[in-house]
Amino acid sequence: MDKTKIILIEDDKILAKVIFEELRKADFNVIQVFDGNKALKIIRAEKPDLILLDIILPEKPGFEILEELKKSPDTKDIPVIIMSMLSNDEDIKKGLRLGADDYFVKSQHTVAEIIEKVRKFFAHEQKPRAKRIKKDIS
Repeated sequence: MDKTKIILIEDDKILAKVIFEELRKADFNVIQVFDGNKALKIIRAEKPDLILLDIILPEKPGFEILEELKKSPDTKDIPVIIMSMLSNDEDIKKGLRLGADDYFVKSQHTVAEIIEKVRKFFAHEQKPRAKRIKKDIS
C-alpha cells in the first residue's frame, strides 16, 4: 500500500528539516516546499493526502495558498492543517474560515505533538479521501 503523502510547506529550514525527518520516521511520504508559489505547483502535481501549511512564507502567504486551494475543484478536498507562529484569535478564525481542517500554533506544540496530531488526524479519517470522492460521485 502507498504511504500517506504529506506536503510540508515551511520556510524555516531548520524546523522544516526536523518535522520532515520525524514525519518520515512515522512512515509518511513527505515533500518539503519552502515558498508559496512552488507550493501551489507541487500540490497540484502531487495531490497529497494532507498539507501542513505555514502562513508566513516567501512569494505567497499561506492564507492566499489556502484560499486558492479551496476554490479549485482539483484541490478543494485536500485536508490542510495550518502550522503558524501567528497565534491571535483573528488569524486562527481566518484560517479555519478559509477551510483549514486544524490550526496549530507552533510555539505551543513540540514537534512530537505535531507528529502525534498528524497521526491522530489520519486515525480519525473514516475513509481515505479517494473513497469519499468516489462515493460522492456514485
